[in-house]
Amino acid sequence: MGNCWGRPAKCAHASSNQFPEIAMPTGKEKQATTLSSQQTPSESLTNALIAPKGDAPTSNIRSFSFNDLKNAAKNFRSDCLLGEGGFGFVFKGWIDENTFAPSKPGTGVVVAIKKLKAESFQGHREWLTEVNYLGQLRHENLVRLIGYCSESENRLLVYELMSKGSLENHLFRKGVEPIPWTTRMRIAVDVARGLSFLHNLDANVIYRDLKASNVLLDSDFNAKLSDFGLARAGPTGDNTHVSTRVVGTRGYAAPEYVATGHLTPKSDVYSYGVVLLELLSGRRATGDDRPGSVDETLVDWAKPFLRDNRRILRIMDTRLGGQYSKKGALSAASLALRCLHIDPKNRPTMADVLFAMEQQFHTSKDVPRTTPAANLDHRGIQRLRYPNNSR
Repeated sequence: MGNCWGRPAKCAHASSNQFPEIAMPTGKEKQATTLSSQQTPSESLTNALIAPKGDAPTSNIRSFSFNDLKNAAKNFRSDCLLGEGGFGFVFKGWIDENTFAPSKPGTGVVVAIKKLKAESFQGHREWLTEVNYLGQLRHENLVRLIGYCSESENRLLVYELMSKGSLENHLFRKGVEPIPWTTRMRIAVDVARGLSFLHNLDANVIYRDLKASNVLLDSDFNAKLSDFGLARAGPTGDNTHVSTRVVGTRGYAAPEYVATGHLTPKSDVYSYGVVLLELLSGRRATGDDRPGSVDETLVDWAKPFLRDNRRILRIMDTRLGGQYSKKGALSAASLALRCLHIDPKNRPTMADVLFAMEQQFHTSKDVPRTTPAANLDHRGIQRLRYPNNSR
């Protein structure tokens, strides 16, 4: 679904045809994930958001009318456009802090309004997933979903605005001030916290779309995970994995997931290793920024250096000008290599990754050691049900 704050630029769609579809639900599984074709989109949404008895997680978010969001975003004018992704367009908007009614530009609260492309069926599935998960989850390292719009054919989402945009823009866009070492490591800790939180929920949520463009930064460079359209509940009981169609972005997706469609929390750990490498090296997950290396991923390029202690520091971003902790860099590079192990069983859990990151960097004033508590009740995350014939 790709959030792209800042200069409008097309993001890699996480569910694009970069990977073939390997497995689709069949039999009972298919029956459990679909709704009657007679149900309308609004009925589908209502059913998908039904909370367990005694809980009301969706009371955390607000239902907006299309006209209110249209007015909040100045009729979706080009000067309010923040970016474009596979899901659709993202606009800046203004709403009243108390009433949530549209307000004049420069007043009230600034929000990001994501508008689904009308022709995108896959986008609707992801939209529904996003509402379901972010409507129930609250954590300071997850982007806050304020509300949604489901009116006629219109599907929109309203988020808190992350003023610094995406990690991708700050790492790779030309002319942008390089992110200092301590800030990079604080971002790495924040991302680890967000993933660890998801993996330790009762529902064992697998994020499935970790990449630099989905890590958003606030005004203080605190990092939050965005775009939950591809999130899935993880394996339960004696199951070792979830079988699913392969979606993701080349260079970030775990190799065993690409090859088999078997999804586990360790798939997220691999993606985290890639993002950590990007923070260390300042290089993209794919070889687009290295002439003659279009088919070479960052992992392919970096692994020979990561396995040789005498050459590890050759991966470091030259824009840092050597202003980083050598010990910290070696530790982070070693952790990245563990996360990128070809055998998922040999990768650490995200809880272990978070512990290692916090242990290594807690002495820095810029990297707080204490993991923040989550302010939510996650006891009843519901499995999504998708309509057969609605966008």
